[in-house]
Amino acid sequence: MLAAHQLAFARAGRAVFRGIDLDLAPGQAIALTGPNGSGKSTLLRVLAGLLVPLAGAVTWQGRPVRGGDPDYGRSVAYLGHHNGLDADMSAIEQLVYAARLAGHRVTPEAARTALADAGLARMADARLRTLSQGQRRRIALARLALTPRPLWLLDEPLAALDAPAADHFRTRLDAHLDAGGMAVIALHGPLALPLATARGSLRGLALEGTA
Repeated sequence: MLAAHQLAFARAGRAVFRGIDLDLAPGQAIALTGPNGSGKSTLLRVLAGLLVPLAGAVTWQGRPVRGGDPDYGRSVAYLGHHNGLDADMSAIEQLVYAARLAGHRVTPEAARTALADAGLARMADARLRTLSQGQRRRIALARLALTPRPLWLLDEPLAALDAPAADHFRTRLDAHLDAGGMAVIALHGPLALPLATARGSLRGLALEGTA
């Protein structure tokens, strides 16, 4: 479904990574692990079609991925370092608005249910500026349930999460994979889930997992 061949990317004439190959099939995930600055976030943005590689190609269902491709965009859920939340909105308003931008009609009741499932029922009507970083991250992750996409590209999804919230995310990711979904996830530490085999090197970044 998702493949990359000999990807390379440079910034200001300096190589960030090169020679990246990967293959991802339904039900598989790939963990990208490595120190800050190793290129994990850049690779995710290239896979999302947000950056153009210097060399190589990304394909989805056998077709080249190009920036602004609406079909590919409807297949991808991308979450970067920043949560992409409006601090002046309530949690419910944010989820309804984000779903609408993604082409989904979501009721406030459905948003409230997603927040309750994430352990945020009491914060549903709170303005995001009043919430902790961990709570904001959980709201950003709750969007995955309301705007289902087959491919998740997630940059440090466990950042700022406490142990129960991290366990909840792992459960949701497991269900996503069991349903035939796919994921590429940048991490500092282990995710404790079966991961697909990947090939390549990324300036010390390990593309790791087991078949």
